[in-house]
Formats: sequence, structure tokens, C-alpha cells
Amino acid sequence: MLSNLGNSILFLCVILSLSIIYFANQNLKTPEGKISKIIYQFSLIQSCLILVCFFTLIAAFIVSDFSLINVYQNSHTSKPILYKISGTWGNHEGSLLLWAIILTIFSFLFLVYNNNHPKKFRLLTLIVQNILILGFLFFILFNSNPFSSIVPVPNEGLGLNPILQDPALAIHPPLLYIGFVGSSIYFSAAIASLISNYSSNSFSLSIKNWVLVSWCFQSLGILVGSIWAYYELGWGGFWFWDPVENASLLPWFAMTALFHSLIVFERRNIFYFWVIILCLMTFILSVMGTFLVRSGILNSVHTFASDPSRGLYILSFLSLMIFVSIFLLFKKYKRENYNINQNSKETFILINNWFMMFYLATVLLGTIYPIFTDAITNNQISVGPPFYNTIIIPIAVIFLLFMAVGPRVKWIKNKFEDLKIYTFILIGSLLINFLITYFLESYSILSNLIIISALFLISSSLIDGIKEFKKKRLDYARIISHASFGFLVLFIGLNDVFSIEKDYNIKLGETKKFENYSIKFQTLNLKEFSNYKAVVGELEILNTDTNKKNILSPEIRIYDNPQTLTYEASIKSSFLRDYYLTMSNIDRSDYYNIKFQKKPLMIWIWISVVMIVIGGFLRIFTNAKSN
Repeated sequence: MLSNLGNSILFLCVILSLSIIYFANQNLKTPEGKISKIIYQFSLIQSCLILVCFFTLIAAFIVSDFSLINVYQNSHTSKPILYKISGTWGNHEGSLLLWAIILTIFSFLFLVYNNNHPKKFRLLTLIVQNILILGFLFFILFNSNPFSSIVPVPNEGLGLNPILQDPALAIHPPLLYIGFVGSSIYFSAAIASLISNYSSNSFSLSIKNWVLVSWCFQSLGILVGSIWAYYELGWGGFWFWDPVENASLLPWFAMTALFHSLIVFERRNIFYFWVIILCLMTFILSVMGTFLVRSGILNSVHTFASDPSRGLYILSFLSLMIFVSIFLLFKKYKRENYNINQNSKETFILINNWFMMFYLATVLLGTIYPIFTDAITNNQISVGPPFYNTIIIPIAVIFLLFMAVGPRVKWIKNKFEDLKIYTFILIGSLLINFLITYFLESYSILSNLIIISALFLISSSLIDGIKEFKKKRLDYARIISHASFGFLVLFIGLNDVFSIEKDYNIKLGETKKFENYSIKFQTLNLKEFSNYKAVVGELEILNTDTNKKNILSPEIRIYDNPQTLTYEASIKSSFLRDYYLTMSNIDRSDYYNIKFQKKPLMIWIWISVVMIVIGGFLRIFTNAKSN
């Protein structure tokens, strides 16, 4: 029953998309007047139906309807209700349905909230967006259908991958997809802008909040995924340059460059083609990330699938998008004479864009290079943190300095009036860095440069905030985001420099000593839970300098549905440091491998990202208020 209902709704959505395209095209023939009411009505019905379709799938997971292959493969009757619900989008088919929902809802909201822009531009945006919706609906119906049935109906399901049964993973995909898929609306708007010649700075007003919304949710999605990987995968860090992590980061770089370009375009009516290219690039990178994750060509702990037919469809769809984008760009491109002063805010934002493109190219190269190497030479290699750190960190030092100076530079032509302030800020940053290295006794030229440049950005942002507050024109959004980014880089630098990591093979009752710490393996217990069993260790971490003890309890979990073994880290968090411990058995012997890490200031890394996102949301509210 639910299978028939879901498939019927999907077919109705296809018919509605075709109808919207038809009526929008007919409405284009009458340039005067308003957009036809039937287009609004069909868009609203389409949004409501796709939501009903999604709730139908959720209901199937909740009631454990194993007549659906998707439910059978990704659920189990003993699974907690939260993970039954999150299992809806915790798989390939369900996540694609979530893609279709976001595409559809953004299409409707753009139509409703952009009614002060030209009719032709809005209708063309709607047409392009519905072409994208059709592309994904056809993919869902004929290749990745979440409502496919199975006969005979099994009595029990296979269950969801245990590492995905986690609160953070319940909210991570929806947040990330709003960022990923939300970029589709300004991809469609960019295509519409090129076709309709809507190239005035009013175009920036039509998309700037949509860019910020997708950027904020993309940032939150990356953050939640990073936190999940920290405590669930046993990696013990905030970022490991995993290929799937990189796939989410690539469009983030493009979004960041895009909304900075929009600032110039809105103010000076230049950088139009920068804006268009970045609009197109952001969604293309999102679809490319989807191809990499779902085609099976990436080797990662959280890739979705390895079905070549799915990869081929997405690759064809991606190639078509790229071809259309390049064709329209070549057809409409006109050389822009920026005529901007080298010492102006416009120049600094342009430099910011080139930094973002450099980071994007570096991460893209590191992600796809192993794929080509494997295909051409049949040699599997991995590109890890050493590659990215070597290339990105030195450039990041320069980037932070530009990021500190840029906001204080004036439009059109700047005069160097703040050299004295920058000199004091630099001296203060050097002094603070000296105190850190002197009292904490650690030194590395590169890490010191990162810390100094981060302090420079923080100090510059805060002083800028004080000056603007006195003039009663405080830009809260920019100051919070820039200062928080400085804090993020600072805490990452300090975390990297002052972390401790030790790896021991240890038996029950033994004690290991290192530096000013000792680890004692006290007890080992077997515990039973509703959907798994756990071997729980109890280890005492003693700081011999302060005589302070911490008890950590890492686990080895045994799941039945599906049969899986996972290793759960035990983490003791505080505002100053995290103690992090994982445990695994060595070949069923009496020895256990214990991995201990002391991670300074971890919580402040997460808080810094949250504050950056708060700055983004403040900008959205400021824009909405001014409009």
C-alpha cells in the first residue's frame, strides 16, 4: 500500500513539474502582467505532495514495513525510533528523496519571495529549477526508488549501519543537503540571468540571502559531521581530509567566494561574471560530490553506494549541467573592465576570491588525484593531511592577514590611514605568541606564523568593532564571523601544537607512564543493551603534576542487526582540554590496544564554527530587514 502511494505521488510530482515548465513557458509569451496563478498553485501542490511522499517513507520506517526493499535493508524492529526515522535519509534512496524535497521547496519559496524582480527572470529560474527536479525525480523513479517492493515480505530487516545510529548523524544529512541542494536555486537563477540578460545589481538582491542560507546550513552540516567523526569513528581529531569530508568542503569554498563577490556586485555593479561563474560552480561541485560519494569510486568510511549505474546517471547529469553552463557563458560572456584601484575594498575581495579558488583547487586535486592514479596505473594511493597541511597552511597565513586588513579598506580608493594601528596589532600578536611559546614550551615556525596571523585577525576585527560601535554603525555579522574565524584558526593551531598522542598494548591491571601522565587499566566488563552488547573498559588517567584523576570508559560494541563490531571512544571534555581514549582487542589475546590523546581546546573549535554561522544568520536577518 505504502509502495503504491509513494510511487503515485512521485509520478504526480513529475506531471506537476512538466506542467509548471509548460505554463511558465506559455506565460513568458506575455511579457506584461503578473505570473499566472496556476503556476503558484501547481508549485504549492508540488511542494506539499513531495513532503507527503517523504512522510510516507518515514511512516514505512516507523511501522517497519519490510515490504519496501529500502526499509528492509536499512531498518530493524528493535531499532530505536529516532534511528528508524533518521534511517529514512541515512541511505542512498531516501537521501535522494530528501534532495528532491529541498529542490522543490526552494523552487516554491524563490517564486513567492522574489516577486519584486522581473517576471521573465523569475519564470526562467522556475523552469531551470524544475528541469533539475525532473532530473532527480527520474533518477529516483527508475534507478533509486525508495518505494520499490520486495516479495515475499521478510519478517525482519537487516538493520542500519551501527555507526550511523547516532544523534549527530540524524541531523547531519538534512543540514548538509540544505547547503548542497539549496545552491541549486542560485544555479537556476544564474542560468535565468544569462538567458534574460538580467545583469544589473538587482540580480544580487535576488540571490544573496539564498546564498547565505545555503552557506550557513552547509557550515552547520560540516560541523555536525566533524563532531560525529570525532567521537564515533575513533579518529580523535576535528578534520582528517577524508574524501567525503572534502566533497562537502568544495562547494563551501565556492559559496564563501560567492557571497563576498555579491557584496561588490551590489555596491559597485561589477564582478557580474564572477558571481555567475561561482553560482554555477557551487551547484556543479555539489552534484560532483554526490557523484563521487555514490558512484563507489571513493574509498571512505561514509560513502553511500557502489552502484556503477547510479554513478553513470549522475555523471551524465553532471556533464550536461557543465556543458550547458559553459555554452551559455561563452555565448553571453562580455569582457568586464573592472577599472578598480589596487588599493580598494574591491581588490581585497577579489584577492579573497582567488584564495578561495586556490583552496578549492588544492582540495579538489587531492581528492580526485588518487582516482585517476588508480584508473591509469592500478595503484591505490591516498592523499592525507601532510599534503594539505604543506600546501594550505603557508598560504593561510597570508590569507588571514588580508582578511584582517580587507574590511578596513575603503571602496573605490583607500588611503593608508591605519598603519599605526596595524603596527600595534602586529606587535601585540607577536608578544602574545611569544608568551604562549615561552610558557608552554613548544616551537614551530609554521605554527607560530599561524598563531600570529590568527591573533592579528582577531585583534583587528575587535578593534574595528569598537570603532564602528562608537560611530553607531556596527556590522555585527561581519565582525562576529571574521573574529570567530580567527579564533577557529587560533584554536586549531594551539590544538595541533600542544596535543599529546600515545599508543600502548596493555593488559588488565597494568599501568603505563609517559611525560606527566599515567594510564592504569582497572576493570573490564560485559554489558547488554537493547540493540547491542558492549565490552566496557575502565581506565584511570592520572596527571602526576596535579595528582588529578579522570576515569574513561571506552567500549567495544557488538551489534546483531547487522552483525558489526564498533569501537566507541570515551571522551572527558572540559573548556581547556579533552582526554580521548579508544580500546581494541589484539587477536583475542589478553592484550588491548589503548590509544590515548590529550586534545587542548577542542570545544572552542566547535564553538568558533557555531559563532561563524551565527554571523551568517545575522547577515540574513540584516538583509531581510533592509529589504
